[in-house]
Parts: sequence; structure tokens; C-alpha cells
Amino acid sequence: MNAAARLDHTLGALADPTRRAILLRLAEGEARVTDLADPFDISLNSVSKHIRILERAQLVRRRRIGREHFLSRNPRPLDEAAAWIDRLKDHWNRRLDRLEKALEEDDTP
Repeated sequence: MNAAARLDHTLGALADPTRRAILLRLAEGEARVTDLADPFDISLNSVSKHIRILERAQLVRRRRIGREHFLSRNPRPLDEAAAWIDRLKDHWNRRLDRLEKALEEDDTP
């Protein structure tokens, strides 16, 4: 998967509050799928769909022990998204600085 597609998947996954809540819980450490589903007032099947979206974005990793499924957080896609956001922020800050300079020069008598 290329960088643009990874970013699309990451941002799409982060767009939902349930998925963000799952990621926050996983920041505390590995958890079973059933434990992740407990706090939500939705079906286990619905939580599983959210988890699949997080897995597609590579934000979580799954390991199986027998019938138990354990999830852990993968910080790399978030780091890549944060770096992209920082580059975008720098770009706009430079443009705004140039605009401010041009306006100041225009105001000079």
C-alpha cells in the first residue's frame, strides 16, 4: 500500500468516535476483542466492523490464542499522519508569513 492510501485509511479510521475510543483503550495495552466491546452500547458484530477498519488502516494488530483474539495498537500509521499534518501546517504557516510580509510592505508609506 502506498503512502497516500495508508494516509487515507488512517484518516478514515480516525473519523469515527468509536474507533478513536478503541484506540485510546489500546493505548493502555493489549485487550481482548470482547473486553473492547464492553463499554459500547452496540453489538459485538458492530464493534468487530470498527476493528476491521482499524486493522485495514494498520492501526491495530491482532493475535490469536485459541479462540481468544487480542488486539494491540500500532503507532506507525498515527506517526505518519502526524508527520503529514505537520508538513501541511508548515506549508500554510509559510504562506501566511509571506502574506503578512506582503501586507506590511503594502502598508509602508
